[in-house]
Amino acid sequence: MKQVIVDPSFWEIFPDAQVNILYANGIDNHDDQAKLTERQQLLKDATAAAGQFLTNETFRLNPVVDQWRGAFQQFKKKKGARSSIEALLKRVNQGRNFDPIDPLVDVYNSVSLTYGVPVGIEDRDKIAGDMHLGQVDGGQSFQPVGADGDEPTMPGEVAYYDDQGAVCRCLNWRDAQRTMLTADSQNIVAVIEAVNPEQATRANEAMAELSKLINRYFDVQPSPVFRLTKDQPVAVGPDNLMK
Repeated sequence: MKQVIVDPSFWEIFPDAQVNILYANGIDNHDDQAKLTERQQLLKDATAAAGQFLTNETFRLNPVVDQWRGAFQQFKKKKGARSSIEALLKRVNQGRNFDPIDPLVDVYNSVSLTYGVPVGIEDRDKIAGDMHLGQVDGGQSFQPVGADGDEPTMPGEVAYYDDQGAVCRCLNWRDAQRTMLTADSQNIVAVIEAVNPEQATRANEAMAELSKLINRYFDVQPSPVFRLTKDQPVAVGPDNLMK
């Protein structure tokens, strides 16, 4: 991956948005039994913290859920597509627990729950050229995680994409199997979107916490955080930044 670029078409829909970007190199994402109990507690604590975002008995009326549903109404999307943070909060609202998946996924899910923001991490070594975020023309190749076939993007959809197709559809809704994290992922890019100033404040806090947890769990020092806006829409390439 060369760099992250947020296209003008994104800012046309969300002029006040902010997209936070973080890079990290040299991660060992293989599971460590010694830290499994610690990650279980991390997820348990994050689930409890997520309760602050679920103060209305009607799930859809909670501000985090309502704001992201409104954002998703601003562009063409696949039926049923929701922000990743809504999916996590729905599990909490239903009283369900989060079992560990793998170290990186557990870390970013805990941050997402604690701060009420959508968090995504992709394997940079699997991204071809620049990674863009913007409205797409449609037809970008996309095989969802766990699916058997191709499910191309729709015209007007907001997606992350590269030279080979879509990386993540409908903002932070569904990852591509091509770029998903695995135990062998070493070099990563993390993203958090915010569509208003209040969300941006929480996104900044969340990315700072994610940086600390990556350092703590993987003993690597992440890059500085890029806060992309319509006036500064590019995050310089990680290879130049982290030499």
